Amino acid sequence: MHNHSIKSKLHTLERKFLALVEAKKAAEATTALRDLTSALDKAAKSKVVHRNLASRKKSRLASRIKKLAAAPA
Repeated sequence: MHNHSIKSKLHTLERKFLALVEAKKAAEATTALRDLTSALDKAAKSKVVHRNLASRKKSRLASRIKKLAAAPA
């Protein structure tokens, strides 16, 4: 049950981040990415998710925010 609640929190944070990226709100998305990255690291530390999964998600999400920042406004 504990692991399920942690994974649910991760999914919620990821959906929030992706919604901000779709809305092209770079500042809010950066803050959301920071929160999501922290949560992924904590989940990997307690072995709720594999450390490679956390690393892969952080990398892919960071690349999305870089694309958003590079896109012409």
